[in-house]
Amino acid sequence: MPENVVVIVESPTKARTIRRFLPKNYHVEASVGHVRDLPQTAQDIPASVKKEEWARLGINVENDFAPLYITPKGKSKVIAELRKKVKAADEVLLATDEDREGESISWHLVEVLKPKAPVRRMVFHEITKAAIEHALEHSREIDMRLVKAQETRRILDRLYGYTLSPLIWKKIAYGLSAGRVQSPGLRLIVERERERIRFRKSVYWDIRAELRRETDAAEAAFEARLVSVDGKRVATGKDFDPETGRLEKPDDFTVVTEEAARALVERISAAQWRVTSVTEKKTTSRPSPPFITSTLQQEGNRKLGLTARETMRIAQRLYEEGLITYMRTDSPTLSSEGTGGARDAVEALYGKEYLTEEPRQFSSRSKDAQEAHEAIRPAGAEFVHPDQAGLTGKERGLYELIWKRTLASQMADARKSSVSVRFDANGCEFVSSGVRILFPGFLRVYVEGKDDPDAALEDKEILLPELHDNDTVVPESLEPTYHETKPPARYTEASLVQRLERAGIGRPSTYATIISTLFERDYIRKQGSALAPTFTGIAVVQLLENHFNYLIEYGFTSDMENALDEIAAGERNHLDYLRGFYLGENGLKTLVDEREGSIVAERCRTIVLPQISNAFEVKVGRFGPYIIHRANGGDDGNGTEEVRASIPEEIAPADLTPDDIEELIRIQRDGPKPIGVDPDTNENIYCLVGRYGPYVQLGEQTEDRPKPRRASLPKEIKPRDVDLPIALKLLSLPRTLGTHPENGKEIVANVGRFGPFVVCDGDFRSLKKDDDVYTVTLDRALEILAEEKKARRGGSVLLKDLGTDPKTEKKIAVYEGKYGPYIKYGSKNVGLPDDLKDEKKIETLTFDTAIEIVEKNGSRKKR
Repeated sequence: MPENVVVIVESPTKARTIRRFLPKNYHVEASVGHVRDLPQTAQDIPASVKKEEWARLGINVENDFAPLYITPKGKSKVIAELRKKVKAADEVLLATDEDREGESISWHLVEVLKPKAPVRRMVFHEITKAAIEHALEHSREIDMRLVKAQETRRILDRLYGYTLSPLIWKKIAYGLSAGRVQSPGLRLIVERERERIRFRKSVYWDIRAELRRETDAAEAAFEARLVSVDGKRVATGKDFDPETGRLEKPDDFTVVTEEAARALVERISAAQWRVTSVTEKKTTSRPSPPFITSTLQQEGNRKLGLTARETMRIAQRLYEEGLITYMRTDSPTLSSEGTGGARDAVEALYGKEYLTEEPRQFSSRSKDAQEAHEAIRPAGAEFVHPDQAGLTGKERGLYELIWKRTLASQMADARKSSVSVRFDANGCEFVSSGVRILFPGFLRVYVEGKDDPDAALEDKEILLPELHDNDTVVPESLEPTYHETKPPARYTEASLVQRLERAGIGRPSTYATIISTLFERDYIRKQGSALAPTFTGIAVVQLLENHFNYLIEYGFTSDMENALDEIAAGERNHLDYLRGFYLGENGLKTLVDEREGSIVAERCRTIVLPQISNAFEVKVGRFGPYIIHRANGGDDGNGTEEVRASIPEEIAPADLTPDDIEELIRIQRDGPKPIGVDPDTNENIYCLVGRYGPYVQLGEQTEDRPKPRRASLPKEIKPRDVDLPIALKLLSLPRTLGTHPENGKEIVANVGRFGPFVVCDGDFRSLKKDDDVYTVTLDRALEILAEEKKARRGGSVLLKDLGTDPKTEKKIAVYEGKYGPYIKYGSKNVGLPDDLKDEKKIETLTFDTAIEIVEKNGSRKKR
């Protein structure tokens, strides 16, 4: 038996957890993520190859696509320590994650450390004593097929991005990019926006009736809705064509107008209401499968308001703490240990009647489930109850979701009774529907979209009185009801992940990265919880559609994923695939070389929007989107007048109306005209429109005063509606309320990105619903500041504190924000480079590296 065994994992957290289950002669070390990667900047390229033509790409295409691997900055110390430990070892066990990326990290460790001792691969999907002991007994060699599949994926991403992105810089704007899975994901969001642009609203009416049995005046009323008139069905939203606004089958339906609805109320108010049919149907509903990566991200977003990246980061921590199984998987199957743990918990908490007769299993819908081979579930044979897990906040919330969903998967079906009752009232037919839960089954534990199962059970029951054919009822109220059709809903993070999975774009481990990259590139923005493309995002998709359409075809992207699966299974040669993709007759490099010269930059910067008349052009430029209006009568030599106006970035393309365009052009054409005079300063007040939307401004902008006082207009106020009282009210912010009695610091009320707030000495607190930022008092602000501070839902989370910059005395730390990890330097936020966003790389980020990033951003003078 070896005396000194070195076990290498990726993160210190994982190392601490695994150490608990290993003998004393096993020493666990952390590589802190990758130890080798492709160069990210020109500075990373070694001097020995810097002059080579392929060096910028980082891939030597002519030498069988050989990747140029370098040691990332800040990793030398970690590698030196590992070398020292490995040199003294009798055996080395590589215990990195069990997916392709983990296999690749293990291979890179061997390549870099060059251990003399025997090396084995140790694989497990949960960090429990039983799993670790099993992994020790069944260690294996590194699987080079998985390594090659991961390396091919990395090379494909580099070839795609580094070949297309420079073209997009030239044709649209510098700094933009394309990506193998990022661009098809963006196309999904853009196509949904185009559907909203083409949408035409339809209006229709119906009648809502509150009814009760004629024999019992004391019972509660129940609701019924109009479904047909004189034998012809009443049209509802689904019967209209979303692109024309007209009925798809006009002969089969009648559209009820407001006038007709009110006439029908008159017609039936005194009529006899009679039951014409009662239909009862027994139904059962089954629980959803245990979580896989995509469904965990969806529910994390729907129920906890987490982004896909936040969900994965929290799940990674739960896994490394030994609380859940591996979180990158597309298999919903549970092991016998998993089903046993779930069934034991269900029986203990709810009794045997809530269990299925036999353990329930779910099969994967993916034909190539290539990640871990079990669903995400609580770790071990005995599941830790959420109350005993020692977790709080988002970690507690996500663990509880996983625990509940796993238990529900082994519980009995819910049984319901559905009743549909039809009524006739003078030729008008109404329908009322009810649901009664006969046995709740799995609903006792897990209800979609609800946090409280008991409350959810009440919500799912709609009870009707006992009714029979020819019974009579009386209307307590009849209300004509207005409806209008809605445009197709924009994707949320949850529904986009679902769509990416269905289209085969990417794999479980890439969904979060796809979404965060689109945010970082400013290709998409949040509209509430929905994702809307920016004008720049549409421009990039337009260019790819017009010149390289096959690269963003969903089938092509899905086929690439299948090809990587085949490489992982040893069924395809990776070099043959790379040559065909890049150098073939229709290869990427071949087509870019052929077409680049014929692509006209001006056309690429012009956005095609059907709702815009020919008198206007929408373009994207260096400072964002703008409109050009050309009208006759100008003095530019062509008899036309050209006016350019910025489009506020908060306006999504489908929400840009002709009225908005006219307003923006009018404000720009007429120039700044004062809407009144400030009585305190005697200065003019203007209403202007900038890149970030409309705002009011006190006084003129001059060299002596480059930043006059400004205040943004709330979304509900249009520039045309701004008068002097409104402007003065807006400009009253920020308001100094007074000083804090304990620290003597000023307390200020203002409106920010997340709404109205009060702040004192850097301590920000949101105002409550009933508080008005324009009238809130000092006493009320002190009450709010004295309350215990709650984390904002979806707010920033501290990942690593790097200390204080001795030069400026500013704090520097890494946070997880709404759109991914970033460095906070004093009050400045600086995005992390793509190659440092992995959690394992963040853990090893040094103070010096962080300062270099801040200096490059311009937020700190270079040393």
